Amino acid sequence: MNIKIKTQKNTYYDSVTLMRISKELKSLEGVEEVLVGMATDLNKELARNLGLSNETIEGLTVNDFFVTVKCTNEELFEILLKKLEELLSKKDDETEEYSPATLESTLKNVPDLNIAIISVPGQYAFAETKKALDNNLHVLLFSDNVSVKDEKTLKEIAKEKGLLMMGPDCGTAIINQVPLAFANVVKKGSIGIVGASGTGIQEASVLIDKFGGGVSQAIGTGGRDLSLDIGGIMMIEGIKALEQDEKTEVVLLISKPPAPEIAEKVLKTAKDSGKPFVVIFIGGDIEVIEKYGGVPALTLEDAAIKAVQLTNIKMKTPEIIEEGRDSLIKMLAKNLNKDQKYIRGLYTGGTLCDEAMIMLSKTIGDIYSNIPLKPHLKLMDPIESKENSCIDLGDDTFTVGRAHPMIDPATRQERLIKEAEDTEVAVYLMDFVLGYGSHHDPAGEMIASIEKAREIMRQKGYEAVYIASVSGTEADPQNLKEQERKLMEAGVVVMASNARAVGLAADLIMYHRKGRE
Repeated sequence: MNIKIKTQKNTYYDSVTLMRISKELKSLEGVEEVLVGMATDLNKELARNLGLSNETIEGLTVNDFFVTVKCTNEELFEILLKKLEELLSKKDDETEEYSPATLESTLKNVPDLNIAIISVPGQYAFAETKKALDNNLHVLLFSDNVSVKDEKTLKEIAKEKGLLMMGPDCGTAIINQVPLAFANVVKKGSIGIVGASGTGIQEASVLIDKFGGGVSQAIGTGGRDLSLDIGGIMMIEGIKALEQDEKTEVVLLISKPPAPEIAEKVLKTAKDSGKPFVVIFIGGDIEVIEKYGGVPALTLEDAAIKAVQLTNIKMKTPEIIEEGRDSLIKMLAKNLNKDQKYIRGLYTGGTLCDEAMIMLSKTIGDIYSNIPLKPHLKLMDPIESKENSCIDLGDDTFTVGRAHPMIDPATRQERLIKEAEDTEVAVYLMDFVLGYGSHHDPAGEMIASIEKAREIMRQKGYEAVYIASVSGTEADPQNLKEQERKLMEAGVVVMASNARAVGLAADLIMYHRKGRE
């Protein structure tokens, strides 16, 4: 294999676009490895690790573009370059809206803007966010790798100005029916959400939609907001904003368990708002919620149900596989070998992964993870699962130099095939999160990998069970029913929520465990 390289000075392309193009070019026959990117330090390191670097690439600056390929011959490289040009032109053609280079030029051209979405490398996020706040803009800060000190400073500035500073690492919001970042198309309604979790907000909002309710606002806070260091600044400000919002009748709060003193402050604010409120502090203290008059929920589905019940609408009962559940478990267990005993959860959503671990640990015991519930359950190597494991593939460990798995499923595709080598695995759990920003066909992209994993196990005389949930609506670009259909046709058991998928997996493991005794 020969390494072929082409560079362009002072040429910029969006990093997510280039990640997608790299994946598409790698599928060309005869191409062993390819990397298309801007010459950042991270991409240079990635090129070195892939064996695709040389002195030319090392000498480039962050303003330079490169493509480096390990392929069979020069003719194939020319074909690849033509395909690259076609893909880049296609992306440019799709970007018809005005794209100003700076915030200042944006405000000159659209002076009535009131919100900014910021997604820049972490080291630049503080300056850009402060600039937006100084111009009286609400902010959704998508960037991660922002220091706790900078986060607190920005949130204090926002609070003083009466603005929202959602983030850092805020993945989801719906403001006045406009979905921001990763968000779903849900019905307009009277339930306002404040959440320290992107996929938690998404799961809750689509289930509210499924049960016949609707969302007035969904305000993200970033995952660290309820820590002692930050003090719940933005969740408290979010609750106050919903208190003033005439469209909001019921408030839903979503987070991992906050520090106890922060939980008290947040819950007191919710009580003082005068609006009924549901709280899910996933795995947290229920009594403190009840102390302040809140309605506690055990799962995201439970939270969605209770929020809808507090409204005046008639609740819908969605199609849920419950009748014949015991028969389903017995049927699924028939194909399992006595050696198979473990669950592997491969998640794109961190909160959905947390919810799975909390539920599973109560039923089947310890769950190992790269984001463990307890320190001693942390995987020594996040690439190597152990016994019962749930992996958050959207964690920073897996996204360095790669797109988030909700954008590009490649990380999970590779991980599933690797996991299939372990014949002790009985059940694979997966989430599929739809909506704006997510891959256009996440279910369809995983099917070939599921089939390959099945074949790997079958060659060793084993058959695993695949259980999934799809977070989305029929109005989402990917269409909920279409995604569920593809999975079911591939032999995946599809449940109506993450909680139900996890519950089925746990009960199947316990049933099979009793059968082995």
